[in-house]
Amino acid sequence: MDDTTELDYAWLTQNAMRGVVRDVLNITSELGDLPGEHHFYIEFETEHRGVQLAERLRTQYPERMTIVLQHQFDDLDVDEDKFAVTLQFKGVPERIVIPFAAITQFADPSANFVLQFQSVEVGESDDEAVDDGPDDDPTPPEDTPPTGGADVVSLDRFRKK
Repeated sequence: MDDTTELDYAWLTQNAMRGVVRDVLNITSELGDLPGEHHFYIEFETEHRGVQLAERLRTQYPERMTIVLQHQFDDLDVDEDKFAVTLQFKGVPERIVIPFAAITQFADPSANFVLQFQSVEVGESDDEAVDDGPDDDPTPPEDTPPTGGADVVSLDRFRKK
């Protein structure tokens, strides 16, 4: 690191919050069911790169979709950067794959807990790289911090005088 290195606290915070979702889903997966009365509402961007969704669902939800993990879900698999689950839609089982970077909101109403996420934007050049085959850069775009940053707040405002 050098003198010009900047810390992007907004990205670091978003990444840490996505880690909470990943941990919650890992615990649920390891238990094989939801713990206690917990249930999850997960909203995500259906057009985000890496989302795998039946075309009929993508047509019905062209921008965002909310899934509920409560009574009927199967085969919850959690990876470092995404999770997959099988849900029933009008009696038809559908396998959905959702990158954590596609999530816009996570809620557990039983715990009165909600996380809101900023959208991770992917540029046109990143979309083209997917079609061109392997990329030299092993870091997927959804793990790349967005440009810009958060507002800076002086801590002096919170110190006792």
